[in-house]
Amino acid sequence: MRLTNVTHLRLPFGRLLGYDVTLGRSGADVPLSFDQRRHVGRGDRPGSWMAITCRLPEVDLDELAEAWLAVIRRHGTLRTVFTPGDAFSPGDTGPRLRETEIRPGRWVEHTIAPGQAVDDAVRRVLDERCTPYSAPSHRLCVIETAERPTLVVAADHAHVDMWSLLVILRDLMQGLGEALEPGTVLPFAEHTAALAAREPAPDAVRDRWAEIIADSGDVMPRFALPLGELDPPPPERVEVRDVLGVDGCASFERQAREAKVSTLALVTSVMTRVTRELGRSPLRAVFPVHSRYDPMWHGSVGWFITNSVLDSPDPDPAACAAAVREAVQLGSWPLDDVLQRWGGMPEAPGMFAISWLDLRRLPVRIDHGRLEAQYVSAAGRADGVMLWFILDEAGLHLRCRYPDTAEARVNVGAWLDRLVAGISELGHLAGVDLVLGRHRLQIVRAARPDVPAVVALLAADPDGATRESAGTTTLTDPADPALYDAAFDALDRDPGRFLAVVRAPDQRVVATVQLTILPGLARRGSTRLLVEGLRVAPGWRDRGLGAALLEWAHDHGRTRGAVLSQVVTGTNRVEALGFLEHIGYERTHAGFEREL
Repeated sequence: MRLTNVTHLRLPFGRLLGYDVTLGRSGADVPLSFDQRRHVGRGDRPGSWMAITCRLPEVDLDELAEAWLAVIRRHGTLRTVFTPGDAFSPGDTGPRLRETEIRPGRWVEHTIAPGQAVDDAVRRVLDERCTPYSAPSHRLCVIETAERPTLVVAADHAHVDMWSLLVILRDLMQGLGEALEPGTVLPFAEHTAALAAREPAPDAVRDRWAEIIADSGDVMPRFALPLGELDPPPPERVEVRDVLGVDGCASFERQAREAKVSTLALVTSVMTRVTRELGRSPLRAVFPVHSRYDPMWHGSVGWFITNSVLDSPDPDPAACAAAVREAVQLGSWPLDDVLQRWGGMPEAPGMFAISWLDLRRLPVRIDHGRLEAQYVSAAGRADGVMLWFILDEAGLHLRCRYPDTAEARVNVGAWLDRLVAGISELGHLAGVDLVLGRHRLQIVRAARPDVPAVVALLAADPDGATRESAGTTTLTDPADPALYDAAFDALDRDPGRFLAVVRAPDQRVVATVQLTILPGLARRGSTRLLVEGLRVAPGWRDRGLGAALLEWAHDHGRTRGAVLSQVVTGTNRVEALGFLEHIGYERTHAGFEREL
């Protein structure tokens, strides 16, 4: 999913429509979470929303409105409204949250002024309709174009997190395709009440919070480098970076596994090292953690986030893994109780926060690619640094929001540059080592100069000798290289394909294999790994290289969600068939081919 900011959006031009619901009677008060009280207590303001956008097939507006109302009926937090506290009421404790009846409404068209970008018009609408005290503080919009319409779903952050937006979009898509399952799911207010009813944090947790806050100057952790003048908060600057692609991400995750740590811990290791190099201090940050501890909350909508603190002084991956585990544990207690001694969260300008979300592991899935989904943050002012990491099927992405001052541009920019370079270096496909006896080989993605060597390997067997125009080391027909190069370019552009080569210590290509990731409906929607063109140079056969290369291929498939590996080879390749059976493959299919 593309991670972006409203100032970076590029929405298609068209009519901008919004659905106005009708408010009914107010109901009972429901409890506010710690973070809701913090967020709404700052007052009504624009730029506190988050949104998700996607491209839809042609859709009837009445059907879309009905599906949207079904989503609202399903999720209790979308039927609640914040109201300010009453300063004239004795004992008033601040904002209140009330259940509110929401009834059908109507579509209205929002004006796009001459010369105004659609993105700016959408921002204006959401800034007006999705503030903390808006009633309701969510909005459904559609941009009607000559092609597919674009859907925008937004809500004030007090009601949703990113996971919740995925739930809303999933339920909305289900409602458009068929009737959404009747009934409701557990509302966020029940989660708030359950968290408040937990036992207070033990003294060790309180003491550790106090130690980290004291080390941060008696406030929540701040960014390690100067940010310039922050009073009043300057406009924000937002940077969006694609850090690792699919292959780089797989390589990075493989290194994390070899270090016996999580991907997050290895990223934390890089952040810790960069902070020590540039800021001469440990990495300390506010660390939001998800509070959907129980699966019963997985399909609910709300702000299921609680804050913790991360203290990482040592860049060693194992130490960083321990720091992450501690942060998760510190955030697993009611914060009202933990932060009571400071009268709430002791915030200060310069506060630094790091958020992490691996979309691939969420139980809520949408087809990001088909829907062209984007997760969009609002724009406003900033007096601190907020860093989001998102992992999805396309790789690792980050978005950073910080004050747009000259000093912050230099310091945060340099920190981000070092961070991205450090992660990219670990994720760069310099190769996966294979040790065979006294030889150390490397598996790498094939590059254009490797094409002649790959074709030569393909040609060095009875089948290939009749299909490929290659000798043992070089192409012989001057017309053929262009054909192979064009085929390589098509492979290299396709994220679902990987042409691998194995380099010997002298850098010669001594083996190759082509891998394809195949999503499918069969086998209950299973993803398969297709293995083709496995070849090993004559001098390297019978030494375990083929088996080692296939084992790496299996790992490549697993990291991309494949649950089954299928190998394509000729029925006349008796040795190859015996080898595959020896390492656990079964002959389960009959293959056919014909020329087209």
